[in-house]
Order: sequence, then structure tokens, then C-alpha cells
Amino acid sequence: MSAPPNAGGPLPWPQWAYVPGETGGVDADYVALDMAKALVPSAFRGHVPARHPALRYGLALNDRGYFWEAQEVLEAVWAAAPQGGRERILLRACIHIANANLRLRMQRPHSAARLFGDALTELRALSSRKAAAAGDGLVESFPVAALVALVQAKLGRSQLSKADWIALGATVRS
Repeated sequence: MSAPPNAGGPLPWPQWAYVPGETGGVDADYVALDMAKALVPSAFRGHVPARHPALRYGLALNDRGYFWEAQEVLEAVWAAAPQGGRERILLRACIHIANANLRLRMQRPHSAARLFGDALTELRALSSRKAAAAGDGLVESFPVAALVALVQAKLGRSQLSKADWIALGATVRS
């Protein structure tokens, strides 16, 4: 989505990408995820810092193909984000994108398309909300317009492929 190359920092990458119903009865690598989620405060004050390690890790998980894991970490950040803030909208969009990527991996393109549409709806809602005077942290540094354009272009195609959406992170990062 928009994670710098070193976004994982000291946090370990999961040993495998969990795909419900397809990982041979093996559950997710909760050790790595719990380390990231432990960094999330019970509530962020004012805004979610763009450089928060759990946020950056969650975005990087999506970029590396750990879609289920990305959703888990980003949901923890979302839950701590200020109520009514722009970051919650952007985080919901990112969670939808991670979930849609997972659906593509599970070969459920219609479900993925619906989730990408939901992400686009969130991103459009974000652009109609004004930034706080001091800025919103994450939203201010995130390439929202590029993400909107990419999601719109992908949804306009008749066929969605997993490669299209995995490339999302690399495209938006620039």
C-alpha cells in the first residue's frame, strides 16, 4: 500500500502467509502478529503517527503478500485510532484492500471486487473530509490520490488478477 522498504524494522516477518482453509490446518503465525499488536496503544491521541511501527508493519505485510496478517495488524491500529478521524477512514480502506487481496488469493474474484469497491468508497469519503489544523499524521503522508486512481483503474477492468493487487503496494509507494 504505502510502506517504506524497511517498514518491518525489528519486527519479524511471519513464517508463512495464512490463508483460511488452505494452509493445511496450520493456524496463523500469531507470535509475529502479537509482537506488532503489542506496540499499538489502547488509543492514539490526536492522530495515528505515520511512522508508528505497527502501522508501517501492517502496510508492509500487505505489500509482501501477508494479506490476512496485514488485516489483523491494521485492525488493531484502526481500533486505537481517534474516533471520527480521517485515519480511521484510510485504515478501513487499507483493511478492505488487504482483505480483497486475500480473497483473490483464495480465488474469489467477485468478493475481492466488492471489497475493492468498498475501499474506493472509503477513499472517496476521505477526500471529502477536511484535515485537522495540525494534520492527521498518516493521512497527510499517504498517497491517497494515487491509491484512488489505481483502485478505480483496476475496478474498471473486467478481469482482476492477484498480481494486479499485489503490485498495488509497489505502485503506490513511489
